[in-house]
Amino acid sequence: WVFLWEKGYQEKDSVVSSVTTKAKGVAQTNTSQLGFRIWDVADYVIPAQEENSLFIMTNMIITVNQTQGTCPEIPDKTTVCESDANCTAGSSGTHSNGVQTGRCVPFNGSVKTCEVASWCPVEDDSRVPRRNILPNISTAYLKSCVYDAHTDPFCPIFRLGQVVESAGHSFQDMAVEGGIMGIQVKWDCNLDRAASLCLPRYSFRRLDTRDADHNVSPGYNFRFAKYYRDLAGQEQRTLIKAYGIRFDVIVFGKAGKFDVIPTMINVGSGLALLGVATVLCDIIVLYCMKKRFYYREKKYKFVEDYEQGLAGDTEQ
Repeated sequence: WVFLWEKGYQEKDSVVSSVTTKAKGVAQTNTSQLGFRIWDVADYVIPAQEENSLFIMTNMIITVNQTQGTCPEIPDKTTVCESDANCTAGSSGTHSNGVQTGRCVPFNGSVKTCEVASWCPVEDDSRVPRRNILPNISTAYLKSCVYDAHTDPFCPIFRLGQVVESAGHSFQDMAVEGGIMGIQVKWDCNLDRAASLCLPRYSFRRLDTRDADHNVSPGYNFRFAKYYRDLAGQEQRTLIKAYGIRFDVIVFGKAGKFDVIPTMINVGSGLALLGVATVLCDIIVLYCMKKRFYYREKKYKFVEDYEQGLAGDTEQ
């Protein structure tokens, strides 16, 4: 077991890795707010480079032309009001978009909310928009291959939908609220064999919580803004709440190569265990089994002491 399965004759070390990621491709959207638009890598990969991970924006909420001013807050149980008495000047909640001015103003034709000093108009995210390399790999192969566990298990190019589905989730559902996926790369190498046989194994799993009972903040999202000034010199910004899938590349594994020291240690340990096994078997047979007296008689042979025999003959 130790030598054949666990390879006890090898010296082993863990993997030290450096991961680089690159996204390619374009996407198309046609919304009432932005109209027809083509998105490339510079648009949907945020930030452009991360350590051991890659974020791809798959959904977003855009609030355009925001300026510093006062405007009605988004309606909820803490901001809906009937008069100024319901609003406290200078207060700001954990989830508010600004500081209240103390005035109760119309949000629309039927609802009034407390006015806030903030970037206006404030963001309304209450409704999330919905919508249905190994050495032998050549450049020509990389341009045509796509990872498949059966036909191309070593191709390092993945389709987003295939990665999510391989983890047992729906890409359409995950693209709406975002999430975190782990791309696991496992190396298990026997360096006593040819280096070309040291190959990676890919697997995928979802890392963020999807427990229905503890789903407080589902998915993955963050906000960023683009600032500019209009012709009058007033500062404005476009606020974007980005939903997407973050891919964390996790590399792990081990490698082993023959070494005299672990070989001798395991040989010595095996010999020592053989001696212990003999003692253990004797204890079980001689003291624990029902026929222990029979085994004791067969194991030990009682002989008469020679010197006592001679003394007896002399006395006679």
